[in-house]
Amino acid sequence: MKETPNSPQSAAAPSGSGFKARVDRYFHISARRSNFAREIRGGLAMFFAMAYIVVLNPLIIGTAEDMDGRLPGGGADPAAAIPMVAAATALVAGVMTIVMGVVGRYPFGLAAGMGLNAVVAVTLAPQMTWADAMGLVVLEGVILLLLVLTGFRTAVFRAIPAGLKTAIAVGLGLFLTLVGFVNAGFIRRVPDAAGSTVPVQLGDGHLSGWPILVFVIGLALTIVLTVRGVRGALLIGIIGTTALAVVVEAAVGVGPMVDDAGNVNPQGWSLTVPTLSGSLVGIPDFGLVGQFNLFGSLEHVGVIAVILLVFTLLLADFFDTMGTMVGVAGQADLLDEKGDLPGARNVLVVDSLAAVAGGAASSSSATVYAESAAATGEGARTGFASVVAGAMFLLVTLFAPLVNLVPFEAATPVLVVVGFLMMTQVRRIDFTDYGIGIPAFLTIVIMPFSYSIADGIGAGFVSYTLIRAAQGRFRDIHPLMWVIAVVFVVYFALGPIQAALGV
Repeated sequence: MKETPNSPQSAAAPSGSGFKARVDRYFHISARRSNFAREIRGGLAMFFAMAYIVVLNPLIIGTAEDMDGRLPGGGADPAAAIPMVAAATALVAGVMTIVMGVVGRYPFGLAAGMGLNAVVAVTLAPQMTWADAMGLVVLEGVILLLLVLTGFRTAVFRAIPAGLKTAIAVGLGLFLTLVGFVNAGFIRRVPDAAGSTVPVQLGDGHLSGWPILVFVIGLALTIVLTVRGVRGALLIGIIGTTALAVVVEAAVGVGPMVDDAGNVNPQGWSLTVPTLSGSLVGIPDFGLVGQFNLFGSLEHVGVIAVILLVFTLLLADFFDTMGTMVGVAGQADLLDEKGDLPGARNVLVVDSLAAVAGGAASSSSATVYAESAAATGEGARTGFASVVAGAMFLLVTLFAPLVNLVPFEAATPVLVVVGFLMMTQVRRIDFTDYGIGIPAFLTIVIMPFSYSIADGIGAGFVSYTLIRAAQGRFRDIHPLMWVIAVVFVVYFALGPIQAALGV
């Protein structure tokens, strides 16, 4: 086997038969030039960067009504549905992130996918029951798994030109940066002409409010720690900024941006208020686990609509994961000389099973999280970091108030710094070759501008295939790239297609 910087042979594995030595060899910790301290710090940073999903996913899934006007669990009271969705979200994130660490052996965290949960809540649920909607999510995961087991998903990964893989990583970095700014309220969503919201405005025209100040201080702190080479810089940044947020809330009483009565405070905390109240420990309600109906949607929307809905979920999940995997692994220098991830098949199998698990637990499709880059930013290089993060998610099912202590404004400075680190890979792209440069450019800018990883990847793939064909360089186009380009053309044209079919 040829040695690479990321192969188990690249560094001496510890000898001995002790438990620590066995764990080191299994996860290739020393082989990837890491150590247990880095992996633990990375796992904690990954968890804190992802923990918001335990709060945010229930607000999306737990407050949306199905065709019968019911919330997940069959009731009509969000106060009952939200804790159930939170428990299921943390459970799936914990179990599947641990499985990723043990089976995939890479520092990837999994949880309910943002964007995918919105599709489930806004598009699927209103047309069917919640059990039927989650059945579609399970079905999508099964199809993903079949694509991996047949080798198709791995083949697609290898068919992508190295320059486009790098562009995906850079675009993901910009996407993460924008997510960080938006979640912190540094960049605010404003209504567009169609009435939807787009993240284009700085604050409310100017920076104001204590939460924004906390974010800015946290960003400055994290940057200083990073450039000074302080170990655990990202994790220290999160903890330090959280402590500052708690002090500010205790002293000033900022409150939430939107309270329980629906009153809006533009200068409030974006999602969670950094204050600890009530009991620290609670018994989680896993009553949503198993509440799915695999083919019930056929009775409500028909075969054609089901195919289109599953296709939408499938494509977004398929390429979101691929983009995240390339971006995070590339930032950690875990890709080989061809830009491929050794052992990618195991990673993709776990990701597919996570989609199935998310649907089976009624928490929406789970997928690899871009915030996993917080772990690699701390120097983590193995699945041991994922085991640490997964264990933290399982603890959250009992200690939810501790997660609520960390506001967006304290966790998101890490995403901005990690975005910069991923952006540095742009130097690997040959922009003098327009056949790569233009698709790479479109991939990089469309990801953050459209707020969609899949849209950016699709634009890059379609433009690459078109430009190479226009240049007459057909040999440079892998046969699968033609297939993917056509699939993305269909994906982008789903609106007109659905209108034409009347679905």
